[in-house]
Amino acid sequence: MMDDISKTDPEILELVKKEGIRIRNGVELIPSENFVSKAVLQAYATFYTNKYSEGYPGKRYYGGNQFVDMVENLAIERAKKLFGTEHVNVQPYSGSPANQAVFFALLNVGDIFMGFDLSAGGHLTHGSPVNFSGKQYKCVPYNVNRETELLEYDVIMKQAKECKPKMILSGLTAYPRKIDFEAFKEICDEVGAYHFADIAHIAGLCATGLHQNPVPYCDVVTTTTHKTLRGPRGAIIMCKEKHAQAIDKAVFPGLQGGPHDHVTAAKAVAFKEALQPSYKKYCEQIVKNAKALAGSLMDNGLELVTGGTDNHLMVIKLVNKGLTGKGKEIQNALGEAEIYVNKNSIPYEPNTPFNPSGIRLGTPAITTRGMKESEMKVIGESIAKVIDNYTDKAIIEKAKNDILELCNDFPLYPGMEVLR
Repeated sequence: MMDDISKTDPEILELVKKEGIRIRNGVELIPSENFVSKAVLQAYATFYTNKYSEGYPGKRYYGGNQFVDMVENLAIERAKKLFGTEHVNVQPYSGSPANQAVFFALLNVGDIFMGFDLSAGGHLTHGSPVNFSGKQYKCVPYNVNRETELLEYDVIMKQAKECKPKMILSGLTAYPRKIDFEAFKEICDEVGAYHFADIAHIAGLCATGLHQNPVPYCDVVTTTTHKTLRGPRGAIIMCKEKHAQAIDKAVFPGLQGGPHDHVTAAKAVAFKEALQPSYKKYCEQIVKNAKALAGSLMDNGLELVTGGTDNHLMVIKLVNKGLTGKGKEIQNALGEAEIYVNKNSIPYEPNTPFNPSGIRLGTPAITTRGMKESEMKVIGESIAKVIDNYTDKAIIEKAKNDILELCNDFPLYPGMEVLR
């Protein structure tokens, strides 16, 4: 598998091996990460990486695209079936460009929209002032209740009536509870706004009925194809047929040139995998594991945003441990124990985004490895020990050994020599 790169660039090969060892020996708890199947990896590393195919199936600006068209059409039809949507564009390079395309298609620069506040669980592209969405458009952010840390749809309705947005963006990146997309639709209908949902994190749960599917309630829906969908790095845009032309033109030629056809092929494989009965069982286990991990963390004295989780992720609040603004240090200490998480803001964050007071973690990747509820108990205990003793190298080393012992029972990509 790696014979050629071993001769051409052994330095890169060595770094590939080191990454393989890292992911094999640790628990990947960053909720936006996952491990694709060998089939997805193989589709990604194909001749399609060499092709240029500006345009859409049947309407290309380059010759030699007859098989590219077939691959892209397969990806489109499988995504339509998976989510029950009228139209799909499978070309976006990733989630942020996909979201930008929606803004480009539906709004004019300077238009008012509403998006989920970043510290409360939204994404940069949901209106952060440092992002294109906050720089080029006027965002009126909605937030969660300060006490419950939950979305309040009556409050959002009141805001919408006051600011009269052209679009309302629903979705999450660090909100551990279910979102009521139907309630958002009612708000949008009341004020005459477009409803745009970003389900990058929960797409797999939406596709399998474990979370409300936003497609029937939205004008446009975007999702990345990695995370719970367990596909390659990329994104898709789903929409009602009446928006299809505007969305397609926003992607190409509006914002992108040639699509990455090898990624499209890998997306098609991932969508086929997601249409199998085994994928729903996988997603069910993600949620079971998340609830079990949340329970273990709370049993060991840690406080979680909203007091738990309904989906694949949770956010640890460090403030009650006297660790306000210590998210980066805790993230690094956990990393030394081979527990990979990301620092994250908490609702009404008292510190800065770079040194926040929360830790975000989730279960998609460890569920892919086959771990279940009993393993979540061990992982939760190890996380709590490290957080309570984040400067104690001996305790961190003990947690690292416990994690390594756990991971040895759950091999990743067995048979792939590069990981050894």
